[in-house]
Amino acid sequence: MGVYKLMRMSTRGLIAGLCRPKVEGLENVPLSGPLIVAANHLSFLDSVLVQALMPRSVAFFAKAEYFTGKGIKGAAMRSFFEGVGSIPVERGQQAASVAALRTLLDILEEDGGIGIYPEGTRSRDGLLYRGRTGVGWLALTTGAPVLPVGLIGTEELQPAGKKGIKPQQFTMRIGKPLVFPKTGPDHSLPERRKTTDAIMDAIAELSGQERSSTYNQSPSA
Repeated sequence: MGVYKLMRMSTRGLIAGLCRPKVEGLENVPLSGPLIVAANHLSFLDSVLVQALMPRSVAFFAKAEYFTGKGIKGAAMRSFFEGVGSIPVERGQQAASVAALRTLLDILEEDGGIGIYPEGTRSRDGLLYRGRTGVGWLALTTGAPVLPVGLIGTEELQPAGKKGIKPQQFTMRIGKPLVFPKTGPDHSLPERRKTTDAIMDAIAELSGQERSSTYNQSPSA
């Protein structure tokens, strides 16, 4: 059994035992071919939860410092994030930057699965913010199906101001894949915007969140 499968199964078992998650729509997940998983973002644990509960590998970005820690704790964190298929990204580098998108594009071109948060950063007030168009660029450039995911209640796993993780039941709803025309990188900005908005509409329907017409900003911004 590969490292990824072993790590994913172990993490899934831990999550199932502690949180009893409700997972809906697993039958909608294509088990082969390129796949873009587009989810709302409420908790720093969201990537790990999606990676563990999906029936196939999904690569998300993770902070580079998770891969460079020292000692036993550092080695354990590095082993975990490498095992679940995370991609190191330097602090301050936008997930929608050209370099980051190229990394995801390489994975899709090898028929892999990638995960992206169109909002860019996690919502701290529960609103679903306007999607940044990187996900639209990926969808149109590659023609890969986009799997919308709505996460509900994951913010309660680590309430604001708390350092520890509090096991809570949460829900992950997976919608039907969205397929857009493969245009390659040469497409108009309005077309990219329209594609991104369609993806956000699907996420909103799954998560049930109130919408915001503005972009989300990280506290450091």
